[in-house]
Amino acid sequence: MNGAVMKRYEQLAQDIAELIRSGALQPGSRIPSVRLASRTYKVSPSTVFRAYYHLENLGLIHARPKSGYFVTSLSHHALPSPLSVPEGTTSTPVDVSELVFSLLQAIRDARQVPLGSAFPGPSLFPMQRLARSMAKATRLMDLGSVVADLPPGNLNLRRQIAVRYGIAGVSVPVEEILVTDGALEALNLCLQAVTSPGDLVAIEAPAFYACLQVLERLKLQAVPIPVDPRNGIDLDALAGALKSHDIKACWFMTNFQNPTGVSLPTERKQRLVELLHRHQVPLVEDDVYGELYYGSQAPVMTKAFDRDGLVMHCSSFSKCLAPGYRVGWVSAGRYAEAIQRLKLMTTLSASVPAQAAIADYLEFGGFDRHLRGLRARLESQKHQMFAAIDRYFPKDVRFTRPDGGYFLWLELPAQVDTLDLFQRAAAEGISLAPGPMFSATREFRHCLRLNYGQPWSDGLERAVARLGQLLANN
Repeated sequence: MNGAVMKRYEQLAQDIAELIRSGALQPGSRIPSVRLASRTYKVSPSTVFRAYYHLENLGLIHARPKSGYFVTSLSHHALPSPLSVPEGTTSTPVDVSELVFSLLQAIRDARQVPLGSAFPGPSLFPMQRLARSMAKATRLMDLGSVVADLPPGNLNLRRQIAVRYGIAGVSVPVEEILVTDGALEALNLCLQAVTSPGDLVAIEAPAFYACLQVLERLKLQAVPIPVDPRNGIDLDALAGALKSHDIKACWFMTNFQNPTGVSLPTERKQRLVELLHRHQVPLVEDDVYGELYYGSQAPVMTKAFDRDGLVMHCSSFSKCLAPGYRVGWVSAGRYAEAIQRLKLMTTLSASVPAQAAIADYLEFGGFDRHLRGLRARLESQKHQMFAAIDRYFPKDVRFTRPDGGYFLWLELPAQVDTLDLFQRAAAEGISLAPGPMFSATREFRHCLRLNYGQPWSDGLERAVARLGQLLANN
C-alpha cells in the first residue's frame, strides 16, 4: 500500500526540504557543502549531488558559481493578514451563476494558456495504468455488481478508502462511506441532508465558486467568514456568526483552500470542531486537495476531531489520481443514511466500472508512489510560478504561499479590476480566474487566482510575462 521504499538521495532531499519548509534553513542562507553533507549524513558525494539536484528541480535551492547552494528567496512580500473582505458576517442571498458561467466558458477554451483552470495538467496522472485497471475491472465484472454497487457503492473501493482513512489516523467504518459522482455531488448531497431553502450556511470568503453555485441552486443564504492568508478561516468571526445567526451548516475547505491555497492549522481545526459541537452545527468538509501536500507530513483532516458524527468529510480521486472518472465519496457520520437516500433519489449510482477500476488501482497500482511523484512535480511547478511572478510582476503584487494544492491567490493594487484584466488577458490567449467569481457579493475585484498545476513550459513562462506587462500598464 505504501509503494516502493524511498531511495537514499530522496530521503536526504526530503530531510533538507523539511528544514527549509520549517524555517530552520532561511531563504537566502547557504546549505551545507557537498563535502560537509556527505560527512554529516554518511552518504557518498554523488548521493548528495543527486539530492541537491532534486531540490533544485523543486525550486527550493539554487547554485551560485564558486559559492555553493543557497535556499531560494523571493523579493515579494507574502500576502498580509487579513485578506480584503467585507466588514461583518451578514447573511446574503447568492447570485453568481451568470458571472461564473460566462467566465468558465472562456476558461474552457483549449487554445488559451490555462492559468484560470481549476484542474491540474492531465499529463501528471497515470492514465495508461488506470486504463489497464479499467479493462481488468470490465473484463472481470460480475453482472450482479451493477445492482450490488448501488449506494453506498463498490464494497472493495469503500474498503480501500477506509484503509486510507486509517493510514491518516482516522477510524471510519466502511458503512459510513458513500461513493458519489465526484466530490461535488457529495457536497451537494451533504447540504441537502441538513438544510432547507432559505437556511443560512457559513462559507469562506473568498469561496470556491462551485460552493456559491450550490447555495444558489438550493436557495440557501451565505454567511461569509473571512479567510486569513496564513491561518485559514477566522474562527472568532465564525464564533460571532454562530451566536448572531441561525446557521444550519458550514461548508469549509480546511486543507489548501480553493482559491487561496491556505490551510487551517491543526490546533485551529480542533477548535473549529469543538466550536461547532457546542452549537450542534454540522460541517461539510471539502477536502479534495488533502492528498496534494508538500513534504512528508500529511495535513490532519478536520474529521479526525469529530466525536459525534457532525463532520461530513468529502473528497474525490479527480484531483489526485483520475480526472474524468468522476468518483468521489463522503464519510457522512450521523447523516450517512439520509445522504444515501438522497443519492438513491437523484443519480442512483456512480459509474460501476469506474469504481471497480479505481479500487483495482488503489490495491495494485502503486497509488502512494504516484502521489509522491505528483506532489514533487506540483511543488516544483509552484516554485517556477513564484520565480516567474518575481521576474515579471510589479513589486506591489502580493500572494499566498501554499504548502500544497496548485493555486495561488494574488492581491493586486486596489485600482486593478480583475474582471477587466480577465478580458484583456483572454484577448492575449491567457485564461484567468478573477476574484469576483469567488464571492457571494462579487467582492475581491482586485484579486486573482492562478493555477500552477500545469507542467512548466515556455508557453506558461511567456503567459506570465505578458500578464506582468498587462499589470504594469494598468
